[in-house]
Amino acid sequence: MAIIILLVLIILAIADVNSNNEISSNSYSGCPENEKQALLVFKEGLIDDANRLASWDPHHHPDCCIWFGVVCGNRTGHILSLNLSFPPLDDIVDVDSYLMSMLKGKINPCLSNLKHLRYLDLSNNAFEGLLPYQLGNLSNLESLNLRGEDKFNEAGLLYVENLQWLSGLSLLKHLDLSLVDLSRASNWLQLVNTRLPSLEELHLSNCFLQLGRPLLNVNLSTLAVLDLSYNFFTNQMNLGWVSKLNSLVVLNLAGSDFHGPIPDFLQNMTSLRHLDLSYNNFKSSISCAIFNISTLNELYLSWNDLEGKLPRAVGKLCNLRSIFLSSILSNCSSHRFESLAFASCQLSGQLTDQLEHFKNLKELSLNDNSIFGPIPTSLGKLANLEKVEIYNNLLEGVVSEKHFANHTKLRFFEGSDNSLVLRANPYWVPPFQLRLLGLRSLHIGPSFPLWLRSQKHLEYLDISNSTISDTIPSCNQMYGQFSYLPQTSNDSCILDLSFNNFSGPLPQISMGSNPSMIDLSNNYFLGPLFHFLCFQLNAIIGTRKLQSLHLHNNKLHGEIPLSLKNCRELVAINLGKNELDGDLPGWLGQDLTNLIILILRSNKFGGSIRDHLCALTSLHIFDLADNNFFGSIPRCISNFTAMVRGNGSWGNAILYAAIAGPLSESASVVMKGQLLEYDSTLNLVKVLDFSRNKFSGKIPHEVTSLQGLQSLNLFQNHLSGKIPENISGIIPTSSQLESFNESCYAGNHLCGSPLKDCKGSGNEHGVRTGGRGIGEGQEVNWFYVSMPLGFVSGFWCVLGPLVISRQWRIMYFRFLEQMWWKVCDFVAKIKFFF
Repeated sequence: MAIIILLVLIILAIADVNSNNEISSNSYSGCPENEKQALLVFKEGLIDDANRLASWDPHHHPDCCIWFGVVCGNRTGHILSLNLSFPPLDDIVDVDSYLMSMLKGKINPCLSNLKHLRYLDLSNNAFEGLLPYQLGNLSNLESLNLRGEDKFNEAGLLYVENLQWLSGLSLLKHLDLSLVDLSRASNWLQLVNTRLPSLEELHLSNCFLQLGRPLLNVNLSTLAVLDLSYNFFTNQMNLGWVSKLNSLVVLNLAGSDFHGPIPDFLQNMTSLRHLDLSYNNFKSSISCAIFNISTLNELYLSWNDLEGKLPRAVGKLCNLRSIFLSSILSNCSSHRFESLAFASCQLSGQLTDQLEHFKNLKELSLNDNSIFGPIPTSLGKLANLEKVEIYNNLLEGVVSEKHFANHTKLRFFEGSDNSLVLRANPYWVPPFQLRLLGLRSLHIGPSFPLWLRSQKHLEYLDISNSTISDTIPSCNQMYGQFSYLPQTSNDSCILDLSFNNFSGPLPQISMGSNPSMIDLSNNYFLGPLFHFLCFQLNAIIGTRKLQSLHLHNNKLHGEIPLSLKNCRELVAINLGKNELDGDLPGWLGQDLTNLIILILRSNKFGGSIRDHLCALTSLHIFDLADNNFFGSIPRCISNFTAMVRGNGSWGNAILYAAIAGPLSESASVVMKGQLLEYDSTLNLVKVLDFSRNKFSGKIPHEVTSLQGLQSLNLFQNHLSGKIPENISGIIPTSSQLESFNESCYAGNHLCGSPLKDCKGSGNEHGVRTGGRGIGEGQEVNWFYVSMPLGFVSGFWCVLGPLVISRQWRIMYFRFLEQMWWKVCDFVAKIKFFF
C-alpha cells in the first residue's frame, strides 16, 4: 500500500510540473503593476451592463492573473492572453440577456502596454469608434480577433483610418477584422501580403473592402483560410492571385457581387477543401473548372443565376460531402422542369419556399441527403406531382393536408426517417390514390391515421416506429371506425406497422389483398391468430403471395391457425415472444416447403417434433428456444439440407421484390449468448436453437452431417449421454458466427468434448452441467472464492496495524512526509534545468 501511495504522489508531482510549464491563469508571481493598470484603464472605457468584469477589482483580487479572461505566464507573470469574446447568438436563448451581456464602448490604446500579449480576442461585442493604431506595438501577438457582432449591430461600428499598424505584427498567424470598416484602407491587400509572412487565417468578411490592383508576387505561403465574403468585389478577375495560394484550404467569396461566369483560375487550387461562391450574380452554366478540384469537401453555389446541366465532371469530386445548389435555377427553367433528382448528393440546407414555380414537376427526389428545416406548404401547389422521395434527411416540422392539397396525381410518397410530425384532420379524404407510402419513424400517433382506409391501390405501406398507440377496431365495427387494413388490388404489397404501440386484436387482412410481406412485430396486439387472415380456415384463397410474416414481440395467444397452410410461398415466419401454445403442426413441413426462417422462441408451445417437419429442407434458422417441447430430437434432422451445405442459393441477403426496391429479410438469433440482428448477411447464418425446452434422450448422431451449421444451442434440456465425437468439427472455430462451447450443452446430463470426458468406456449417462436440479452438486470455483479472501487479507495486513497501533501510524506518516520532501526536491531540480 505504501508503494501505491508513493506512486500516486510521484504522478501528482509530475502532473504539477506539466501544468506549471503551460500558460496558466493561476500564476504564483502575479502580473506586473503596469499591465494591471492598463487593464483597469481599458475597463473604465467600457460599458459592462452584465458586470462580466466584476473580478477586475484590485482591492478584492490584487493579482490580475486571476481576473476573468486573463491568462499569465507562470514565471514572469506577464499577461499572455486576453479573451473577452462573447458566444454567438446561436448559443444564447434569452435575447435581452444577450444584448445586455455584450461589452460596449471604445477600445483604449492602453492595451498596447501589454507588450507580451500573444492572444487578443474581443470578438462578438459591440465596440465602436476608431481602432487604435497602437495595437501595432504588440509585436508578440500571434492571434488578433476583433470581429464584430452582426445579429443586432451594424457592420462598421469599429473603423480604421489605415492598416499601416499591421506592420508591427510580423508574428501574427490569425487575423479576424470581420465587420470592421476597412473602406479607408485602400492598400490592405499589399500590407497583408508583405507585412504578415506567418499568416495562416485571414477573416475580412463584411469590411467594405474593394479590390485594387492584383498582386503580382504572392508571399502568403502559409495562408490556409481566406474569408473575403460580403465585400464589394465586382471584378473577379482581380482575384487571380488567389490561385497562387498553394496552402489554401478554405476560400469564402460569398456575397461579393461577382458577375459573369465562374472564374477558371479556381481549378488550379489543388489543396482547396471548402469553396463558397453563394449569393453572387454568377451567370451561365456551372463551370467544369470547379469540378476539377478533386480535394473539395464542401461546395456552396446557392443563390446565383446558374443554369443548364450539372457537368459530368462532378463525378471527379470523390471527397465531396456537401454541395449547396439552392435557388440557382432561373425562372424560365423552373417552368419546364419535370424531374428534380438530387438523391444521395450530400446536399444540405433548407427546401426553398419557391417550389410552386416548378409547375410541371412530376418527380422530386431528394432522399439520402442532409436537408433540414420544414417542408414548405408551396409543395401542395404542384398539381402534376407524381413521385416525392425525401426520406433519410433532417427535415422537421409539421406536415398537414395543405402539403397535399392539389396532389391528385400523386402515386409515390416516401418521407421516412425524418423528424416530421404528420397532422391531418381525422375526416380528411386525400385527393390521391397512392401505390407507395413510407412514413417510417415519423411522428404520426397516437391515433391511427384513418385517412389510410381510402387508399385502395397500396403496394407498399410502412408506418413502423411512428408513435402510434391506438387500437385497430375489428371487422364488425360501424362507420367511423377503421375496419380493415387498406384493401389493395395488386398482386403483392408490403405492410409494415412494426415498432409502434398498437393494441387490441390483430387487424384483418381482407380477401382482396395479396401482401407479400407483413410486419406487425413489436407492438401490443393480443388475442388469437384465427381471424387474422380474414377468410375461412380451410379456404384456398387469401394471402397466396405472402412470403414473410413477422408477428413477434406481441401478446398473441392460441394455436397456429390451419389457414396459414394456404400461404405456400412463405419464406420466413417469426412468431417469437408471444403466448402461443399447442403442438407444432405437421403440415408446416408438408405445405410450407419454402421456409428458410422459422422462429417460434419464447412461447408456450409443447409436444414433440414430428418427422414431417424434417421436410423443411431449405431451413437456415430453426429456433424453438424457451418453449415446452419434449421427447427426442428427431434423427431425420439430417434432412435440413440447407444446413448441410455451406452456402445457400439465395446469395447473402434474402430479398423480396417491392415497388420501393428490393427489401431484405431480417432476423434476430442468439450467437455467443447475445441476441444479434442479421439482414444483409442473413442467408449465411445457419442456426439450430432448441435451448430451454424439455428434450430428452441422446443427441442424434445425424446432427454431425450439418456441415453448414454455425450455431447449435441445446442449453437447459434433459439430454443425456455422450456428445457425438464429430459434432465439434462442424462448427468453424475461427468464424465470427462461432457459438459452440460448453454453454451450449449446460443444463443437460452430457459428457464428451467440449465437456468432461465420459467416465469409463461404456458410460453414456454423463453428468449434469450447469443444472438446477435439487440435490445435484456443483463444482466450486476456488478462484472466485480465493480472490475476495486474498483482497481482504492483503488490505488489512497493510491498514490493520495503522488502525490498531498509534506508534505505527506516526512512523508511517513520517515516512510519507520524508518521501514527499524528496519528491519536491527532485521536482525543484527538474525545474532548474528545464
